[in-house]
Amino acid sequence: MTKTITRLFDDYADATTAVRDLEALGISHGDISLVANNAHGQHDVNDHDNVDGRGVDDRGDVSRGTSTGALLGGAGGLLAGLGLLAIPGLGPIVAAGWLAATAVGAGIGAAGGAATGSLVGALKNSGHTDEEANVYSEGVRRGGTLVSAKVPDAQAVEAEAVLDRNRSVDATTRGAAYRQSGWTGFDANAPAYTTDEVDRERATYARTPAVERY
Repeated sequence: MTKTITRLFDDYADATTAVRDLEALGISHGDISLVANNAHGQHDVNDHDNVDGRGVDDRGDVSRGTSTGALLGGAGGLLAGLGLLAIPGLGPIVAAGWLAATAVGAGIGAAGGAATGSLVGALKNSGHTDEEANVYSEGVRRGGTLVSAKVPDAQAVEAEAVLDRNRSVDATTRGAAYRQSGWTGFDANAPAYTTDEVDRERATYARTPAVERY
């Protein structure tokens, strides 16, 4: 049996370190997923990762030029297969792995709002609660990075420790923080966060640097 373990990260570097640590455990990159906000366009990928070079269209919809095959991870590991796309409500992202492929597959070819909540749906289908799915999706919308892995039950505790030691976010705590500002759930019809809004959100949850002891 396998268990799906997912965590949200405020820092993209922490998320990619967690991915590499999971791969070091022997978890196949085909069983790991990463979905990261790319509002600033800082995460560059090669044209071949975009399949046809078109990437994301100007409406913020799932790119019709992106195939699920481009998101399954490259020979060099999951991060070698990152592709540019957008999911309704999230705006531009970089993503790779089965979770991204599921979310994109739910949206490609759909008319209008039929793709709404595709990331939420993918998370719920993988075994997460409605609460977790909404918080994780909202976290990406606000500038975060999601890492999800399907791991054998025997490795679940070890995999969770890998994600947690790389400064992942507690979904319950973050959901409570979102609700303090009136948030009730992820809305795929809401506008994607602007770069300024993402910057403010990241500053809100930025960790205070540790004080050096002499």
